[in-house]
This record gives sequence, C-alpha cells and structure tokens, in this order.
Amino acid sequence: METDLYDEFGNYIGPELDSDEDDDLEADDRDVDEADEDDEDEPADADEDVPGMEVVLHEDKKYYPTAEEVYGPEVETLVQEEDAQPLTEPIIKPVRNKQFTLMEQELPSTVYDMEFLADLMDSPELIRNVTLCGHLHHGKVKHSLRYTDILFTEQERGVGIKSTPVTMVLPDSRGKSFLFNIMDTPGHVNFSDEVTSGIRLSDGIVLFIDAAEGVMLNTERLIKHAVQERLAITICINKVDRLIVELKLPPTDAYYKLRHIVDEVNAMLSTYSTDENLVVSPLLGNVCFASSQYCVCFTLGSFAKIYSDTYGDINYTEFAKRLWGDIYFNPKTRKFTKKAPTSNSQRSFVEFVLEPLYKILSQVVGDCDTSLPRVLDELGIHLVKEELKLNIRPLLRLVCKRFFGEFTGFVDMCVQHIPSPQGGAKNKIEHSYTGGLDSDLGEAMAECDPDGPLMCHTTKMYSTEDGVQFHAFGRVLSGTIQAGQPVKVLGENYTLEDEEDSQVCTVGRLWINVARYQIEVNRVPAGNWVLIEGCDQPIVKTATITEPRGNEEAQIFRPLKFNTASVIKIAVEPVNPSELPKMLDGLRKVNKSYPSLTTKVEESGEHVILGTGELYLDCVMHDLRKMYSEIDIKVADPVVTFCETVVETSSLKCFAETPNKKNKITMIAEPLEKGLAEDIENEVVQITWNRKKLGEFFQTKYDWDLLAARSIWAFGPDTTGPNILVDDTLPSEVDKALLGSVKDSIVQGFQWGTREGPLCDEPIRNVKFKILDAVIAQEPLHRGGGQVIPTARRVVYSAFLMATPRLMEPYYFVEVQAPADCVSAVYTVLARRRGHVTQDAPIPGSPLYTIKAFIPAIDSFGFETDLRTHTQGQAFSLSVFHHWQIVPGDPLDKSIVIRPLEPQPAPHLAREFMIKTRRRKGLSEDVSISKFFDDPMLLELAKQDVVLNYPM
Repeated sequence: METDLYDEFGNYIGPELDSDEDDDLEADDRDVDEADEDDEDEPADADEDVPGMEVVLHEDKKYYPTAEEVYGPEVETLVQEEDAQPLTEPIIKPVRNKQFTLMEQELPSTVYDMEFLADLMDSPELIRNVTLCGHLHHGKVKHSLRYTDILFTEQERGVGIKSTPVTMVLPDSRGKSFLFNIMDTPGHVNFSDEVTSGIRLSDGIVLFIDAAEGVMLNTERLIKHAVQERLAITICINKVDRLIVELKLPPTDAYYKLRHIVDEVNAMLSTYSTDENLVVSPLLGNVCFASSQYCVCFTLGSFAKIYSDTYGDINYTEFAKRLWGDIYFNPKTRKFTKKAPTSNSQRSFVEFVLEPLYKILSQVVGDCDTSLPRVLDELGIHLVKEELKLNIRPLLRLVCKRFFGEFTGFVDMCVQHIPSPQGGAKNKIEHSYTGGLDSDLGEAMAECDPDGPLMCHTTKMYSTEDGVQFHAFGRVLSGTIQAGQPVKVLGENYTLEDEEDSQVCTVGRLWINVARYQIEVNRVPAGNWVLIEGCDQPIVKTATITEPRGNEEAQIFRPLKFNTASVIKIAVEPVNPSELPKMLDGLRKVNKSYPSLTTKVEESGEHVILGTGELYLDCVMHDLRKMYSEIDIKVADPVVTFCETVVETSSLKCFAETPNKKNKITMIAEPLEKGLAEDIENEVVQITWNRKKLGEFFQTKYDWDLLAARSIWAFGPDTTGPNILVDDTLPSEVDKALLGSVKDSIVQGFQWGTREGPLCDEPIRNVKFKILDAVIAQEPLHRGGGQVIPTARRVVYSAFLMATPRLMEPYYFVEVQAPADCVSAVYTVLARRRGHVTQDAPIPGSPLYTIKAFIPAIDSFGFETDLRTHTQGQAFSLSVFHHWQIVPGDPLDKSIVIRPLEPQPAPHLAREFMIKTRRRKGLSEDVSISKFFDDPMLLELAKQDVVLNYPM
C-alpha cells in the first residue's frame, strides 16, 4: 500500500480514479434486484438476449404485490395513515341488518286459505274497507298481542304511532265470508293525521269508546272528521268489563252509563251533520258492545241469537228489537211492555243482557271452585281440569270466549252498516276526486269497474323493515293493477295544464298487507287496498297512479285535509356539518313517512320541522336519527308558528308607485268578521264559486254589501288562506279594463305578502285588503308583472302596518283526567303557563274529573311532565291545536326593553316573540318602515302628523 496515497485515517487522497469499479458494483446490485422481481416485465429491447440488463426506473420497480392481487378484485381497500382508525373499530365492519318493524318471515297458519282470500278480492260486494279509530287506549288493538303495533317504538311506548292495515276473511253470523280491509289507527290526538290517511281509503269507521271513560277529546274530533269525510259511522262500546269489575256499578247504572254514551254520540252527530238519518243505536245494529280483554263482543242481534240457539223457537231478530230502551218483560203474560209491570222490574237490556254477563263474571271471579263447574254445565261450556285451574283472568277469557263464540256480531254490524267498495264508490269519488264524475273515467270509478282504466289513490308510505326504501299503500278505484306494469304517478301538484309533477314508473311486486306479514299477489282489482313496490320515488305524501298512456283526462285525488294543524317547530342540524346531505336525505324520508309533517328551509338556512305536538316530533326525531340517517343531530328548543293580524282599519290610505313611476296602487287593511277566516279554511266558502253564489254567501252570513261581496278577487295565501283581497274601486274613478289587465299581478303580490308578513315573516291571518284606487299605465310594456307584483306586496305591507298590527299565537285545547283531589293542582299548573280552565266536571259513574282548558302552545312544552309531577302521576292530559289568539301587547312598541333570561310580563310578550323570531330568522332587529313606504308616502305621513314609533 502506497502510504502517500492515503492519509493517517486511511482516506484516499491520491489522484482521481476511473469509475469502472463503481459501475460493476451497481450492475451486481441490479441483478440481485431483478432476480427478486417477477419476470413479467418484457425486456426493453427484444433483440438483446441477455436477460436482466434492462434499465428499470425507480418508480417502475415493484417490490410488493398490489392490494388487488392479494385480496382479489372487488374488494375495497383503503391505505390509511398510521393510527387513523381506533382499536375499538373493526377493520372490516360486520354487515348489520337494520330492522325496525316486527315482521313474520313465514305466512302464519290461518283458518282460511290465502288463495280463498285472494279470490274474494274479485267480488267487491263482499269487501268492506273499514277504519278502526278511537281515543287513546280505548281498545282498538284487539289482542293482548297488540298485533298491529309492528314498530319496535310502538311496542316500547305502548302507543300506536302509525296506522297499520290488516286484511282478513271474517264470517258473519250466517257463516258467509267477507273480506275485511281494516286500518288500525293510533288513538293519540297528535297522530290524527294517520287517521285521516286511513279514512281516505275507507268506506266507514268503527269508533271505539271506552265504557268507563265515555266520549273523550279525540272521540269527538273523530266523529266530526268522519262526518266531514261523509263516511258511514258505527260504534263499538269497549271495555264493558270495567263497569262491572272496576267501577262495580249495579246493572241498572251500567245500562244508564251505556245509554249516556250512545246519546252523547248522537248529540254530536246532530251537531256536525245535516243528515237527519245519521243516528247510532243498538236497535239499528250499528252499536256493538265489547270487552277485548275477555274476548266479549256482541250486538243485540248476536246476543239474541245465543238465546235462540239455547231455547230454540225464538225469532231472534224480533227479540233483539226489544232489548234496548224503556221496554220491560212481563213474566206473567210473557209479553214485552212499555210500562214496568212491577216497581222493581228491570229493563229488558238489563234483564236479558247485563245480568247474565254480570253473573258469568261474578261466578268466575267469586266462586270458581265449587259452583262454577255446575253453572258451566248449564251453559253448555265444557272445560277440562287443567283449564279450570287457570288464573282468574285467563279463565274468564276462556269462559267468555266459549260463551259468546266468534265475533260475528261485529262482522254483521260492519256488513250491514258500512257500504261495500261498490256501494260507497260514488260517494268516495265525489268527495276525493278533483275531476268530474261525468266522464267515462268517473263512471268507471263510480261503478268500481275492474276492467276500466286504472286509477289508484295512495295515501300512505310504509318503509321497509330496514328503513331503506318505501312502499306506497293505496286503494284501487277502477281498473286492475298488475305487478310489473308501467304506470304514471301523478303528484299533488299535477294539473291538466301543468303536467310537470308526474312520472312514469314500473310497478314492482304487489302485496296485501296483514300487519306483521304480507301476501304477495300478481294483480289487484278495483275496490281493494294494495301495497305497491317501485313507485315510491316521485311520491311525497299522496299520489294518483294511472295508466301511462291513453288516460290523458285523468285528474288527481285531493291531497289529504287534516283536522289539526302543525304548529310546533324545531330546527335541526347535524352535529358534524359534513353530514348535512345524510340529514337532508333523512328529512326527505320522514317527510314521506308522516302524513302531516312539513319540513322547510328558512331564509337564514336553518332546517325546520313542523309537527302537531311533542310526542309527534319526538317520534319524528327518533326515526330521523335511528332509521333514516343514522347520524347525530342537534335540535333547537321547540318554538311555535305565529300569525300576524290587524285589529283596526288602516289609519290612512296607503299607496305605492311602481319603480318606473307609471302605476300607483292605493289600499287599506281591516280585520275580517269573526268566524270568516275559519269558514274559508274549512272550505265552507270557496273562491271558485260563481260571483252570484259568493255574493249571496257573504251578504246573508256576514252582512256584506252585495257589490263588495261580488268584487272579491282572491283568498290568500293559496286558495284557502284566511285573508281576502277586495276590489273596492269605482268604475267612475278607475279604468276597470286596465285594472283587470293587472289583476293577476296584484293578486300574486297579495298572495306573496300574506304568505310572509312584515312583522316576522310569518303568515298574515284574518285581514281584508281593499284596493281603493289604482292608476295603471296604458302601455302593456309599463305594467308587467315585474313592476306590479313587488309594488302590490309593498302596499299590502304598508296598509297592514298602518292598521295596528298584532301577533297571533296558536292555542291548545287541553283535556285532563284526574281524581277529585288533584283538580286544584291542575289549576295551579295551568295558571303558571297562561292557561285557563273552561270546564271541570265529574265523569258520570267514575271517581274521575274531566278538566277542559286552553293553553298557549308556546307555554305547553313540558306541560304533561309538569302536570304528572304535581299530581304524583294521577292526572293524564292530551292537548290538540284549537285556535289562534292575539298575543297581549304591541309588537312595535319601542319603549319595551327585553332583558335577557328574564320572563317578560304579559304586555311585553308580543314584542319579545317578534324580536326573538326575527333574530332566529336572521332578519334585522326591528321592522324598518322605510323599506315598505315610498318617499311620497313618508311625506304624506309627515304632513298628516302621524306619530309612529317605527324606526325610519
């Protein structure tokens, strides 16, 4: 080694060397590398026979196989940073089957064949479409199973939330089979929208009334609703056993109690209906008595039949006619008389119906060891020893079931008093179809013709077990719907002029729905209910399904008209903002699932859900979070919708000019007559009537001047809004032809203005706007919609603000049931929430009191909980929207200072509500007047020295 080429540390310091050794080293390395690699890469130069000598760039080298090669195709692989996924989460999540409803996988065993059921669908005269409805817990769900509560939430809460259809074959007392389509509906008054959707598909209702509680809040509303929908009404007085076992009433008192219920129902029917013949009575056969807990159900006819089966030669139809009312049996002459033969004689109903019932119950409850077997032998009821050893309740159920037999009385009642789809079709179509009956299509529907053009009306959307998609549920009114056929789905906004809201879909499978299972069929003829797959995409609430071609004159069925209003609103937003699309999809789905739910986006961007009450919104939020979007959602405090109104006539004529200064409109606003707004909303009066009829209505009922009544231009907002626009101009002063040319634009401005008022963007209510004067440009160019519509809206606002504006809030009607010693506590709780009692009275024949009261909806949050706390859970309340009432105080009074976090005294409430609503909607703190008044108008104000406490 040459020492001068290296330093003392052994580093080379000599002259530069050639670099061929380095090359050799690199080449060796490369050989090793490429030997490791797969020999897939073709050599760069095919001529070179020497393998392993190609140049491979670093980025092209492949050290490891790709994920696809390892796991195979169609497997999603993610390359994540270290520790991106917590240890608690599995790398590959197991597939989770979501299930929210209890469904049976197999068809259960029934006493009839499914083929027989399907065959009955072809004879509409043997079908009955019935809605079972009633107050909360009055016993609509007839089984201890609660078979129709198929949602898990319904079973946990013990209250029906969704209406559930069940189709069964039931025999009447002569053994003839009928196909019953039964809609079981919730009894809680919050969910009355479900009842509405069931009623629309039915021809009659069976109203359940608890014998002990009698006619309650929802019973009354349901009677009114059924009368409005022109349905046949039958009644089932349920829980008769409570009179005997719980209230321990003597038989005569029990009879009075039952008669009182029937009389109350008839009183309501005569109040709400103009039809004299609409009465219910056990004698007519449209009242039955039941105790679902003990399998008792009888009408007078079916009870009389038990006698005729036992004793033979009795004409049971004649006997049944003598079993109700003040009729007595004289045992000596063996005749029925109107006069009591002796002072202690019982009425025939007590003697022949109630006393046997009492005896059976008291025998089983009181002395089931010694004398019961003897009594059962006499009755011809045979029980084995094991059955005799049962507990009291199961034993009672068994004995009653053997004694009363099947529920044929119930079937008789429905068959005789509820029309078949064929008989009820004409009435149904007149009420729910927007088109006329005089077309071929109308006639086909009125005759329920299975060979006519297809018309199917869907009113409900049921989600699948896993909540992923929806099936539409409806009634076929004419034609036959086939599985797999193309259909045209017409939405609620479809008209013959504007066909945008329609879509052609292909029907998937069809089912008959039987609560916990479904029977698949390939076609469904007219008169039946059907569950349809594959049409859910375009449907929001209700729809009309018809043939895709050839049925061009088909119009839609009316959207549902609910007997309650959605006045409570909550704002929702996802906890994680990036999940907004998921929440929006969830909102779309709950909107389909609940008939009267409304969702909308405010100007400020918040998503608002409107519902009928706390329980309702609680169920909606449960579905939104758990079923449809599976994300965390924040909910704002609940608030209510307000309305804006005026209490005086405008203090001066308000005018506004269009931006081009060529047109000028003058208006004033004044309050409507009492009751008129409600008449418009309930469609007692309709804007579509001809001028003469309209004029007559307003002249006779509301004492209007005939000329004014005939010059009504519009109701607003929409066709049934509670405000009126009147043209009060004189032909001598205003060119009517010119005014007529801009009528549509002015009406549109009025509609827009009344939809969102100037105080806090809430709808205007109960106001009449009069056009007093109008200067309209001659040239059509200068009077276009773009000029007139915003101006008309501005005049509406300024006239409104000059007429002492006020806010209105929704009021709830509350019905509380409580024992006598809790009544004072109920008063206290109500008084704390600005509520007031209208009536408290004992419920006849029971230890409870009914307290009826009004409470502002905004103060009703937590009311039920509060009530239960104060009465140790003894009081039970239900509340439902009743009316609008003016909020105390002036919303525009600037002298009021709203202090944060302090309850305001009553006169400050209107101001507080207005300011807080404006803040929430992202509007400026106060109503700015210059926004709605033109400069000339402001000068006019100054001239007339109108002192306004508005900010300029």
